[in-house]
Amino acid sequence: MKGIIFTEFLEMVESKFGLETVDNIIEGADLPSQGIYTSVGTYDFNEMVSLITALSKDTDIPLGELIYTFGHYLFAGLGAAHPEVIQSYNSPLALLYSIEDHIHVHVQKLYPDAELPTFKILEKTEDTLSMVYSSTRGLYRLAHGLIEKSFEHFNESATVAYELLKEDGTEVKFHITQHG
Repeated sequence: MKGIIFTEFLEMVESKFGLETVDNIIEGADLPSQGIYTSVGTYDFNEMVSLITALSKDTDIPLGELIYTFGHYLFAGLGAAHPEVIQSYNSPLALLYSIEDHIHVHVQKLYPDAELPTFKILEKTEDTLSMVYSSTRGLYRLAHGLIEKSFEHFNESATVAYELLKEDGTEVKFHITQHG
C-alpha cells in the first residue's frame, strides 16, 4: 500500500485524536516499519489493518466508521497532492464516472505497483450513478467516504447508498443520487 495513505491516515489521527493517540496506536500495532512512513514508500497493507484496529481499540470507534471517516479525510489530502486531477472535472458525478478511465490511469502512472479497486459503471444519468466497487481489501467504507467528500468538494449534495454484493465487502454496489 502506498505510503501517502499511511501518512494521510496518521495525520488524520493526529488532527482528530492527538499526537498521543498516534504514538499509542503505533506502539500498540507492533509494526515491522515501526510506524516510519514516507509518502513515496510502499508498505504492507497489514500494517494499515493493524493501525486501524489499534485506533478502534484506543477510541472505541468501530472499524467501519474509522475507515469511512478516513475516506472523508483522504479526499482532501489526495486533492492537495494532485490538484490537477480534480480540477479536470466540473461536477462530482463526472469525477466519479471517470475513476477507471482517467483517475486510476493517472494513479497507475504515478504509482505503478498500486493495487487499486475497480469501479464498474452500471448506469449513469444526469443526476444518478450506479457502480460496483471491487477490491480484495474490502475497503468499501473508504470509497464511501471519498464519494461523499467529492460532492462536498463541488458544493453539491447527494444520497450515497450501498449494497454488499459479497458479505466481506470485496464487492459492493453503490447507487448515488445527486440533489439539485
